[in-house]
Amino acid sequence: MFDGPEPAPGAPRAVVGREVKTTCPYCGVGCGVVATVTVDDQGDDRVTVRGDADHPANRGRLCSKGSALAETLVRDGDGGGRLLHPEIDGRRVAWDEALAEVATRFAAAIARHGPDSVAFYVSGQLLTEDYYVANKLMKGFIGSANIDTNSRLCMASSVAGHKRGFGADAVPGSYADFETADLVVLVGSNLAWCHPVLNQRLLAAKAARGTRIIVVDPRRTASVDGADSHLALAAGTDSVLFNGLLVYLHAMGRTDAVFVGRHTNGEEDALAAAHADAPDIAAVARRCKLSEAEVAAFYAEVATTERLVTVYSQGVNQSSQGTDTVNSILNVHFLTGRIGQPGMGPFSVTGQPNAMGGREVGGLANQLAAHMGFTVEDIDRVRRFWNAPRVAAKPGLKAVDLFRAIERGHVKAVWIMATNPAVSMPDAGRVRRALAKCPTVVVSDCIADTDTGRLAHIRLPAAGWSEKDGTVTNSDRTISRQRAFRAAEGEARPDWWIIAQVARRMGFADGFGFDNAAAVFREHAALSGFENDGASGRAFDIGALAEVNDAEFDTLAPFPWPWRAGGQPQARLFTDNHYATDDGRARFVPVTAKALPRTLPDGALLLNTGRLRDQWHTMTRTGLSARLSAHAPEPCLDLHPADAASRGILDGGLVRVTSVAGEALARVRVTDAQREGTAFLPMHWTDAFTGSCVIGRLIDDEAVDPLSGQPDLKRMPATVLPYVPAWTAFLLSRTPVKPIHGGYWARRAVAGGHLIELAGHGPLPDFATEFAPAGCAAINFSDAARGNQRTAWLRGDRLEACLFVSADGSLPGRDWLAGLLDRDGLDDGDRAALLAGRAPGAKADNGRIVCSCFSVGVNRLIAAIRDQSLTSVEAVGAALKAGTNCGSCVPELKEVLRHAVQREVA
Repeated sequence: MFDGPEPAPGAPRAVVGREVKTTCPYCGVGCGVVATVTVDDQGDDRVTVRGDADHPANRGRLCSKGSALAETLVRDGDGGGRLLHPEIDGRRVAWDEALAEVATRFAAAIARHGPDSVAFYVSGQLLTEDYYVANKLMKGFIGSANIDTNSRLCMASSVAGHKRGFGADAVPGSYADFETADLVVLVGSNLAWCHPVLNQRLLAAKAARGTRIIVVDPRRTASVDGADSHLALAAGTDSVLFNGLLVYLHAMGRTDAVFVGRHTNGEEDALAAAHADAPDIAAVARRCKLSEAEVAAFYAEVATTERLVTVYSQGVNQSSQGTDTVNSILNVHFLTGRIGQPGMGPFSVTGQPNAMGGREVGGLANQLAAHMGFTVEDIDRVRRFWNAPRVAAKPGLKAVDLFRAIERGHVKAVWIMATNPAVSMPDAGRVRRALAKCPTVVVSDCIADTDTGRLAHIRLPAAGWSEKDGTVTNSDRTISRQRAFRAAEGEARPDWWIIAQVARRMGFADGFGFDNAAAVFREHAALSGFENDGASGRAFDIGALAEVNDAEFDTLAPFPWPWRAGGQPQARLFTDNHYATDDGRARFVPVTAKALPRTLPDGALLLNTGRLRDQWHTMTRTGLSARLSAHAPEPCLDLHPADAASRGILDGGLVRVTSVAGEALARVRVTDAQREGTAFLPMHWTDAFTGSCVIGRLIDDEAVDPLSGQPDLKRMPATVLPYVPAWTAFLLSRTPVKPIHGGYWARRAVAGGHLIELAGHGPLPDFATEFAPAGCAAINFSDAARGNQRTAWLRGDRLEACLFVSADGSLPGRDWLAGLLDRDGLDDGDRAALLAGRAPGAKADNGRIVCSCFSVGVNRLIAAIRDQSLTSVEAVGAALKAGTNCGSCVPELKEVLRHAVQREVA
């Protein structure tokens, strides 16, 4: 009656010897990737990737993460990394049993407690087709809007701000605007690290035509390196800055009176609110903790530069007043009419590869489908199109409220797809408690061991990036094909297929008879154009593709939406000054800056969090790459020198970070790039990679934007104190090991295995017993008087693991020892030098990686600068290739050069 465990219809086999054009699975730039599969002498497939020169987003460029994609493909037999088979309560089962169990449990909860007793929590990592089927099942057939996405944590405030200002969740411009603008303002966006390829396009425009760049950010990020000026304003004061800018522009006569009069509403109220909030430059400077000269120069440059693009990202969105801040930016563009034309407009850069595609189908709990809301007309329209029995009639629970409802027992069954909320959600401790007590937790993922997956009753193996087929939408509304080039590992299946199979078993077979991803896409496209007349209708419309056949879908080239039936793709919106509001006018929104709804105790710092250059989300993919893991090998808290000195904290030491929500242990980097009174801790580490540094355990879920439901992840009060260990150690092992000593540890991938840094208080644990690989011979060295212990375990001539422990912190470099794990056997010289920890001939240690693309470490850089008298980034590139690929490391190369020159002068 139902499809059994056979491959999903249209599932690909491995594509060998042919280039496949697909899309990068990381940030919202949406870079095109060309993947090639070959077969080696042993019959194993080998994948190489390069940037797609024909893709409009990247034109052949890839960042360090994209360049390393082939290194992150987890195969069957690669140490158990992949989730390969369906499981119920840890027991492997057939697909039929697993699907039936999910359907039965959800149906039982609905029958007993109603449709709002179940929920889906989905992800910007899903393809649009996956999202569409999930949304259709929940909102059209189950009859609840309890489907939300991790996009709630990154883009919800931009969505809410755009809908208030434009009438639609739409980014009006295109990436081409970065190259035609005369001034680009980056607000709360570390474009150089979070969207590196887009940053390279901007820097190329600067070099070619003199584009000016201003960074507005409390931190001196890598993006400041390419900027003309940096406004290091106080955290959370962006709306004050832009309210003041609105007042200034109006006072200076920079209002586009024709545009405002004919195409907007609400100017007077917005100006009145802005004037009350930020009446003059002095008031703005005082509240933003900037000099009056800095504010005046910024305002004057904006006032006199017609072609202005304002780029904003998580520094704006991840705030309890994120929506208002977005609207304060839009107000500036409305007042000056700088929108809808080349080189002009507000531009939200999306965090995830398909956050926008998920919103197109209605993946947020406050959206219905295809950019429709919960009006009577929209509900009826969707009901008729889907022929759905019970379309949700009201918005569902947003992410924070959803997990609170699970904790209270109101939600009895939750299905989590392609995301890791036990790490990424604020108050991750609450999330874990909630999931632990929930009667039914289903997790679909491609990775076997995640913090969230450990809490699941039912685990379903989903297809990974290289195995998936469908579409994604990037930050400038370009829809691209993601094409599979490898056969699915084990019994993994596409997410859309898994959801459709559950829907059929719940009695909804007529609505979920999709044969392949193309069939889902056709229905999605048809719904977008259904009763959508364009002029006064919804902005999102790809109705031109409603009848695309399978072959046309397979070869579909990237295109921007809208693409209405009978028309052409539209790269820029609002060129006719007609907006998606009821009256076709853009809407000014009055904005008043609000205080942080958290108390900052004496001695506490404001903790900020975000991404690193070479990592992604919770490292389930990037953490597999030794190359990507080498740039930031441990969780590291950035701290201003004055804050470090007042707390007795040393650069490179360890600290304990404590908040009302929890605590963490981290390494520390003392840097004046951090604003005094603040700290920055990356978001990526999980229980799989560290003993105690899950950022979600430090941030509470009390400060939430009242309009978007997006939690404030940038301003969490926390205390930071030294953690002074009695001993330090490191372990190199071919297999992953999770220490149990209760102190500090952090694991990262190295070629051939894993490196774990350790530290702790009290007596030294019996690591030699805890870490000893079975069946190996041990070589030991111990100096009890100095507290040193060294052990190596060998299987024949092959090194399986080695442990170095010190009471005084004196430990050898890791590079040479780590390289021994990648060898099949040790020679006599290696064996003799093993416990000394130094290579025969004293080969220099590469040091912390600066350039991931070419694995150039800081020690190698310094040596080359000294020995070859290198004085520029270009000279370093010529000598070592560092900085010549994606360019993300260039700011760090400059910093190393600067310090090296200072040392030479001294």
